[in-house]
Formats: sequence, C-alpha cells, structure tokens
Amino acid sequence: MQKSVTFLILLNSFISLSQSDTEIYLFDISTKEGVSELTNQKNISNNKGYDSQPSFYKDSIILFSSTRNKQTDIARYSIKDTQVTWISQTPGGSEYSPLKIPDQKSISAIRLDTSGKQLVYKYEYKTGKSSVLIKDLVVGYQTWFNKDILVSSVLENEGLSLVVSNIKEHTNKTFQNTIGRSLHKIPNSHLISYISKENEQWEIKSLNPVTGEIQKIINTIPESEDMCWLIDGTILMGKGNNIFKFNPKTDKKWSLFYSFLDKEIANISRMATNQTGTLLALVSDVSPEHIVQKQLDAYNARNIDAFLDTYADTIKVFKYPNQLQYQGKENMRNGYASFFEKTPDLNCKIKNRIVTGNKVIDEEFLTINGKHYYAVAIYEVENGKIAKVTFLE
Repeated sequence: MQKSVTFLILLNSFISLSQSDTEIYLFDISTKEGVSELTNQKNISNNKGYDSQPSFYKDSIILFSSTRNKQTDIARYSIKDTQVTWISQTPGGSEYSPLKIPDQKSISAIRLDTSGKQLVYKYEYKTGKSSVLIKDLVVGYQTWFNKDILVSSVLENEGLSLVVSNIKEHTNKTFQNTIGRSLHKIPNSHLISYISKENEQWEIKSLNPVTGEIQKIINTIPESEDMCWLIDGTILMGKGNNIFKFNPKTDKKWSLFYSFLDKEIANISRMATNQTGTLLALVSDVSPEHIVQKQLDAYNARNIDAFLDTYADTIKVFKYPNQLQYQGKENMRNGYASFFEKTPDLNCKIKNRIVTGNKVIDEEFLTINGKHYYAVAIYEVENGKIAKVTFLE
C-alpha cells in the first residue's frame, strides 16, 4: 500500500520573515590554461534556516544574514579563523543585505521590524550600535556608490524602483521603475549595475548615479537575476546548479563558467566576490535530496511536526499522472498524525533513488502493521520545501 493510499484511508511583508532553508558556500577561484575552477568548497553558514545575502567586508571577512532565535541577524565569517560571530541582535527586528559602507568601519543593512517598519540602518562594525540612515524610503536591496551615495531598490507602487540617495544632502531621486534585487558597483568604473524588468526579457543595465546615464549591457540568463562582477569586468550569473559568465569587453553572449556536480549546490541565488577576485561566496538552497531524506527520516520516526516541516503550506499530492488527491499541510496533518500513532512498526526503505534538478524519484519499500508494500513517489522541491508529490501505483 502506498503512502498516498494509506493517507486517504486514514484521512507577506515585502521581505518575508518565513525564509527557505539556504546555506552559504565559499570557494577559491583559480584559472588554469584559460579554464576557471572553483576549489576548496566550504559551507560557512552551516546553520538550519535562512542564510543569505553574503558580501565581503574585506578579503578575510564575509558578512551575511543568518537566522537565529527566530529572527535574522547580521553574521560575520572570519576566513582566517573559520568562525562565525554576530554583529547585531535586534529585539523585534531582523536585518538583511549587510554591506560595508565605503571608507567607514560601519555596515548598512535593511531592518524589518515586527511592526512592519522597514528602513536602512547603519551599524557600527565592532559594537553593533545602530541608527537610521534613510527615514522616508522602504528599501528592499542596496549597494554603495561611495560613502555618501546609496543606490537601492525601493518599494514603490507595488514594485521596485531604482533610487539614488545622497545621504549627506538628504536627497532621493528615482531613475527607473520595475527593477530587480541585484545591485552592484561595476569594478574599475563609476557605474552601478542593476536588473531592468521593464520588458519580458530582463536586462542588465548600467547607471551613472552622478549623470543619470543608463545603458544596456546584456539580457540576463532567462528568469535569473542574481549576479556579481569579477575584478576583470566579467559578470557571473547563476541558474540552477550552473554559473554563466559574460564580459562586455570581449564576449558577445553568455557561456558556461562552472557547473556543479555536487548535489549540495542545488539552486544558486546570491553571489559575491572579494575585491581581488580570488574568492566567490554563493547561496544555495538545501539540496532537494536532503529535503526528501529529511522527510523520510521523520516519517520513519513518526515525528509529525518534523515530517510536515519539510512540506510547503500549499503542498499538492497527486495520483499519477495528474489526479489531485488532496492539498494543504493541514489536510496532510489530519491524516498522517493518526496514521503515525496507529502504526508502531512503520518503516520506509529506499530501494532506488534518482535525483534530477528539483525532482527526487524514490522507489520505496514500506512496512505497515506487519505487511509490506512497494511505492514509487516523485517529490518536487521548491524554495527548500516539498511542493508537490506524485504517487505511482
């Protein structure tokens, strides 16, 4: 009897506080005979929950946002000591997108309070003492042009707008509506790059924050917006488990920079490089295989809360090929909680497993109340949670 059959018988703030399970990985960048390599992979966050938005405070220190005690704080990773320490611990608030402020021993970050207030704050690097930088803008993402000029994605008219703020003169100017979250200083230039979403095909554009001049660089990799710049002017952009590259000075189109065969790197999002271009930090969802294995372990332990924690709130369960059986985590709880209580010998062993993209296909051998059954389940993982299961009979 399959899991699905057994069950049937027993039957939004702008920056979300409920984040997916992600980890931050650090790599050395090297080039041999024109071929780029990423080596010495390290999981520098190694933390259950949300870990994202890395940036380099300096070549030996990485800042990022990390979940602890049910909130998100500013963490720093020392490459030399391989240790994580904390800069902020804000009661009633969480910090995102930490960045070094140029020519200062300070950090800017976006604070989202439980009251719903969302502003850019300045944090002293050593003490974590904070103060508001911009009082009248709901900033989502940011990058510094210099110590006085901040370029940000601002929530306006139910979308993101490109805004240049002069902190010293207390001015804000909007240059474009409908942009993305990825903002970067272009190396060796007086330009900022951003993602334009005005057209169906997203574009990487440059902005001179002083003159206001805007130019197109290239279309993005389809449906991707997370990127970073290498010191030689090469753009890196992630999609799935691949990183693509494009240099506006030498290239006409995107080409593959690196492809991860390691199942740990499942869905690349944020990326950052150090000033010398020798290190790359990137964010990856916890791999689909780990999520599915976690739910299997909880299933065998008959731990209903741990089991349900691996599923999306809107989980949909189908009978192959597309017959919807039920939907929603609470419906799942109603059936599985009773099933777990009544089946002390419950056990599921994996006979075969195939992982392809965000899908995990398991051939399962189940023991239920002294009887044995075979099942085949197709799990589809999105944003660190199982969003869809299809059972084959």
